[in-house]
Amino acid sequence: MLSASIPDVEDRYLARTYQRYPVVVVRGYGATLWDADGRAYIDCMGGYGVALVGHCHPHVVVSVKRQLEKLITCHCSLYNDARAYFLEKFSRVLPWRHGRVFLCNSGAEAVECALKLARRYTGRPGVVAMMRGYHGKTMGALSATWSEKYRKPFQPLLPHFSFVPYGKVDAVKDALTDEVGAVIVEPIQGESGVIIPPDEYLKELRELCDSRDVLLVCDEIQCGLGRTGRFWASEHWGVVPDIICAAKGLAGGIPMGVAAARADIMEALKLGEHTSTFGGNPLACSAASAVIDVLLGERLPERARKLGEKFLELLRDAVEGLPSVREVRGLGLMLAVELRRHVRHPLMNCLKDGVIALYSGMNVIRLLPPLVIEEEQVERAAQVIGSALMTEDKNA
Repeated sequence: MLSASIPDVEDRYLARTYQRYPVVVVRGYGATLWDADGRAYIDCMGGYGVALVGHCHPHVVVSVKRQLEKLITCHCSLYNDARAYFLEKFSRVLPWRHGRVFLCNSGAEAVECALKLARRYTGRPGVVAMMRGYHGKTMGALSATWSEKYRKPFQPLLPHFSFVPYGKVDAVKDALTDEVGAVIVEPIQGESGVIIPPDEYLKELRELCDSRDVLLVCDEIQCGLGRTGRFWASEHWGVVPDIICAAKGLAGGIPMGVAAARADIMEALKLGEHTSTFGGNPLACSAASAVIDVLLGERLPERARKLGEKFLELLRDAVEGLPSVREVRGLGLMLAVELRRHVRHPLMNCLKDGVIALYSGMNVIRLLPPLVIEEEQVERAAQVIGSALMTEDKNA
């Protein structure tokens, strides 16, 4: 028995570093969550994009149970069957014919590896990152993250990082000094509010990096793995990066991150220079293999494209004419409603009506639902969001 209510216990012991929603989630399946009182919610937060193939997908559950009874941990200094199976599956979805991966436990760790790898391969410490970009909160990843509220308390951060406006290739060109070895970019910016780049931006960025012998790092932690309608978001613009970072939904909710690169780049890291105790553990690898099976077998990227188009249309219809709404945008099942007001009250109204939505900053409703969300749930979510915003406008 707990000594107090679940919220009271968490608030007493957990570090106070998270914005909390007033709901206690105890169960989930597909795109539905249930609270401690048995009330159901449509999950459009998706664990910040982690519930990619839905909560407790049967194939993932079976794979994890099987591996739990067989072997949970196995350091990468030893070979392992579950790891080998995952590596073969994952290599088939990489954009290079010959690629190698570093296995870790989170998106921030994947970015840390990418930054070290770029420096090791090029011999140059400089990194160009994007204004409004987000890459994590560990010291290296934070150095590439734009937001002042995340950066300021921990300065000075790593040197040799510069920031340029997202979507402006000429600004990148001006920032490419002789010390720059890498450009890091989200193909679609997530944390800043689902910002989609100009059509030629990534292609021009690729060409610029090639002409300057600079590595292009694509952070696909939030927008990759089928969420936007292609397996990798960079595919929308026909771009192949030098390094890809992936994480979030890769292992169905079990912590896992991957930094993947062309083989010649990854081989710049020498024995012992970058390792991870838990990276590539059999449990995460077994779950990730199952996730790839589900993504490809159930054609979830294609499903995300079709349902995302419908969700976008429904949202636009639901908020049409509302003075509080500035823009509705998105690609696949990565969507945002940008407001002219603070997002808190609309989010709480959505919660009351059974929809858990996410936010970006103070004025954007962000939606990262599982790719298995049902069409009826999409329709209901759009209706609830529209009603919540209409109510706020009437009360303003």
